[in-house]
Amino acid sequence: MNRTNTTPGEDEIHAYVDGRLDDDRRGAVECYLEQHPERAEQVRAWRRDAQQLRAGFAAWPALADNPALDPSRIRANRREHAFARWAMAAMLVLGVGLGGFGGWRMHGWQTAQASPPMGDALAAYRLVAFDRDLRLDVVSDRESVLQHWLDDHFAHTVHVPNLRDAGYRPVGGRLFATEQGVAAMVLYQDDQHHAITFYVRPPGARRHFLPPGQRAEGGLLAQYGSDRSYNFAMVSRTDDPGRQAAARALEGMI
Repeated sequence: MNRTNTTPGEDEIHAYVDGRLDDDRRGAVECYLEQHPERAEQVRAWRRDAQQLRAGFAAWPALADNPALDPSRIRANRREHAFARWAMAAMLVLGVGLGGFGGWRMHGWQTAQASPPMGDALAAYRLVAFDRDLRLDVVSDRESVLQHWLDDHFAHTVHVPNLRDAGYRPVGGRLFATEQGVAAMVLYQDDQHHAITFYVRPPGARRHFLPPGQRAEGGLLAQYGSDRSYNFAMVSRTDDPGRQAAARALEGMI
């Protein structure tokens, strides 16, 4: 198939945004986007909006079953220029928790975020590392792919840690909605499926940066710190030998 001469239809573009294309058609769409930068930027914006919505669903999974809040449905039912407004409206729905529905879940998630320091990083680890069926926003064992994914979501460069010398390879990444802004987590696993996560988020409007430190909670260890732009955490089990490699990776960033 000559991918360079293939012009994808609108439905195919949306299927690409939502990760519903096979390898051949995904490659064709990517070739098309490389030749049409303005269209590529629009698609990247759609993907960011979709990922941010799904990040919000992480705290309230029952809401993800509501077809009215599905990113592809929003795009399909609204004109392109109105999509951002409807995405924001959907996030507000998540924020208020639809009144009493799922209120205990929202309270628990906010409590985890409020527990100093980096309670949200520990909560994200529990959500992703303990649930094998949870869908990641990007799946790849290549640091370069995950680096590109982070670059799409953060204004300043956030370097993806390399933990291969310790026997950990990347699996993928997921976005989360926090009070400080969009956070991202990269998941690593070794051959025994032990997990380490790298978590990054902005410091918030008050510029609350963290001095280097660590804290243990519930069998998990969060090692954390900040550079001039973001707060970081490497999370592992307290008895995981990979925690030393995680500490070295963190030291190189802060």
